[in-house]
Amino acid sequence: MADIHKFIQDGEYYIIDVNSGAVHVVDELVYHIVGEDGLKDKGSIIAEFGKAYEKQDIIEAYEELEELIKEGVLYSKDLYENIGLKAAEGPSYIKALCLNIAHDCNLRCKYCFADEGEYKGKREIMSADIGKKAIDFVIKSSGPRKNIEVDLFGGEPLMAFNTVKEIVEYAKEQEKIHNKTIRFTMTTNATLLNDEIMDYLDKNMGNIVLSIDGRKKVNDDVRVRVDGSGCYDTILPKIKEMVNIRDKGKQYYARGTFTRNNLDFYEDLIHLANEGFDEISIEPVVLPEEHSLSLREEDLPKIFEQYDKIYKEMVKRHKKGNEFKFYHFNIDLQGGPCVYKRISGCGAGHEYVAITPSGDIYPCHQFVGNEDFIMGNVLKQGLDKNMQREFKEANIYFKPICKECWARFYCSGGCQANNYNFNKDIHIPYKLGCEMQKKRIECAIALKAKIMEE
Repeated sequence: MADIHKFIQDGEYYIIDVNSGAVHVVDELVYHIVGEDGLKDKGSIIAEFGKAYEKQDIIEAYEELEELIKEGVLYSKDLYENIGLKAAEGPSYIKALCLNIAHDCNLRCKYCFADEGEYKGKREIMSADIGKKAIDFVIKSSGPRKNIEVDLFGGEPLMAFNTVKEIVEYAKEQEKIHNKTIRFTMTTNATLLNDEIMDYLDKNMGNIVLSIDGRKKVNDDVRVRVDGSGCYDTILPKIKEMVNIRDKGKQYYARGTFTRNNLDFYEDLIHLANEGFDEISIEPVVLPEEHSLSLREEDLPKIFEQYDKIYKEMVKRHKKGNEFKFYHFNIDLQGGPCVYKRISGCGAGHEYVAITPSGDIYPCHQFVGNEDFIMGNVLKQGLDKNMQREFKEANIYFKPICKECWARFYCSGGCQANNYNFNKDIHIPYKLGCEMQKKRIECAIALKAKIMEE
């Protein structure tokens, strides 16, 4: 099991103690002395490095490392395994929903995992009645949990704006009755935004995710209308207006996707930052390898280069005071998520589910359309407890590859849907996703450490 991870970012040396989460920014000598499998005895270290470094420097460095080991921040033991192995014990509570308001869309994005809104089925809009029953379901299933998250998703949810309003207003009534707090997020392609909709979303959404893929050509090559035309010129001013009316402190993301056609996605991120957005996400596309837009193993060096460029740009902008947030580089070195979150991730299938327009319940929105994963329906009582337990148990301690990986407490075992779609097993991680995630984690840790030292 990897207890230490070492990496170099922009010429600086980092050592992560995996189990404690401690991050050490060190000099070259210490970086070389610390072995990933343990600290050798002093004599062996002096014999190995005595020609490259002064003996006294080696001794002093070695003694400092011994202190860190005593303090439990270097080569620390895993204290969470018993928690992980007992994860399925006790009740499960659903605390988050993805409401697929519309299995329909007015765009035909070429990389869409949702089959251009159809989710491998038929075009369908959620009725207000199903939406209200979904709210009833999550309130009942949340048990003692007070806070509930609901993501209004699609297809394009604003194709059913009146339904959205009915569901939100119903949720406001029910949260008071049941002493819950329901926070809504909407993911939209922004094409249908107008003054009325933007005012409503601003007042009622805790977070708004606004889809745009960066530069005009990149966006318009893939985010196309039914007639094949691009949407950039329509959505950019609308997204800007939506962001501008958000009250200070309210969340939003300008969210893009990069594919094999824009492996220089650093340019798309900078384009969005230069357009005035300070909350940005550029996600790697997830497609079968045979798809022309898919990412492949040979693309990794180019992708890593882009993350390095983003890191450098963020350091530079932080110093100048015109920084932006990049979703994938957000990390908390002071504590981070609770232990359970660190080992189990998003909670798909046991804390988080997706509900379709017909009321079917799936472990998450990316399983929708695969009928093997229907867990129940909001029009009926009960969930598939065996499936719920299977997902609850699928944490890092039940994933042999993850259990040995240094990044396990940061990625929490990866995306269950991606794992299944590529390996037909939620316990086997999606390898390409793992490699990109590990690179992002290194950049995020280095960035946070760099900013904290100033």
